[in-house]
Amino acid sequence: MQFEDSRDFAARLDAADPIAKYREQFNFPLIRGGRRPVYLVGNSLGLQPKLAALYVEQEMQKWKDYGVEGFFHADRPWLSLARQCAAGFAELTGALQSEVVAMNTLTVNLHLLMASFYRPTAERFKIVIESQAFPSDRYAAASQIRMHGCDPESGLVEWAPRDGETQLRIDDLAAILEAEGDSVALLLLPGVQYYTGQVIDMAAVCALGRKHGCRVGLDLAHGVGNVELALHDWAPDFAAWCTYKYLNAGPGAIGGAFVAERHCQPGNLQQLHGWWGHDEATRFKMSKTFTPAAGAELWQLSTPPVLSLTPVIASMQLFREVGLPALREKSKLLTGYLDWLVDTRFGDRIGTITPEDARGCQLSLVVKDRTINGKALFNRLCELNVTPDWREPDVIRVAPVPLYNSFDDVFEFAERLSLAL
Repeated sequence: MQFEDSRDFAARLDAADPIAKYREQFNFPLIRGGRRPVYLVGNSLGLQPKLAALYVEQEMQKWKDYGVEGFFHADRPWLSLARQCAAGFAELTGALQSEVVAMNTLTVNLHLLMASFYRPTAERFKIVIESQAFPSDRYAAASQIRMHGCDPESGLVEWAPRDGETQLRIDDLAAILEAEGDSVALLLLPGVQYYTGQVIDMAAVCALGRKHGCRVGLDLAHGVGNVELALHDWAPDFAAWCTYKYLNAGPGAIGGAFVAERHCQPGNLQQLHGWWGHDEATRFKMSKTFTPAAGAELWQLSTPPVLSLTPVIASMQLFREVGLPALREKSKLLTGYLDWLVDTRFGDRIGTITPEDARGCQLSLVVKDRTINGKALFNRLCELNVTPDWREPDVIRVAPVPLYNSFDDVFEFAERLSLAL
């Protein structure tokens, strides 16, 4: 498409957008300084769906009206509430419904899954992460190594961009595994790199793990609801994700997990067991004998927190209505328009480190003009009621989310960036 730098052009794109109506199903932040919000940080915290607010109010009313009977009430019974997310999670991740489960939060799930899949030996004890891994992932991996009596200094292996580059190269990961694969127990890598916005070749990562006999775990915090995933076919051992970014389920909402079908048999692994991982049919018989649930539900531990899970159900309803193919089609156009506007207007002063051929919604912008202070520019954008995201040391992340952002949002961002500069 031939882009144009005009509000009329943005308006025409919005008028032709088949999913534009879903914007009205979200609550936007307040008008400030007479300026409407330009919210471009769905890669950090998605906007509140009106349906989520409604569903939470309904659960509060159910609690009021039925008390403990809410576990069995016909309208979204709490007993099977987590299972109501399975179909949506399966569609968004390219998995079987039996391979996915709604439970806990992201880092908790990473630890819980590593308890099953990170089983170091004297020969194989290393975990490969990427050099700019989200801090929580690094902390989790290092602590797992330490808990098994090893030293993270020698146990953490970093996959890093080459000197002078920002992108991760699969060839470099392959070289690491050729050199050290016999000592690597686990690859713990992202689907989308949070800082640069690069979409990692997850199929290649999984294939390399299998080739070298390593377990593979994927952190899909920035991938789920953003890019196409095919977990069943790629077959990592496990994956985990949060639901408060592109899935718009609210801060601290219940996350999701994937366990490959080949592991979803009770005899395959030694899991940590808990109340909710017991088979639902006999759970309330209070037996001393643990009867495992089927599929990934076996990894559940505790009673799901209803009020944190309900917005996830609302989110899955919206995603199933729209469909990821329609969202990706719009996302490519929306992010492409943003990239074009930034380059056309500010190419000599502002650049992006997000690869055009491997990106989702996010663009990671960097200031090229050394006379401009990046953090000051970010602060000025915030004063103009733009909500991007600052990441040290020098990146302004902007993410036009196709479910609720418009082409006019993207054009208005360019207008306010001009003012901020």
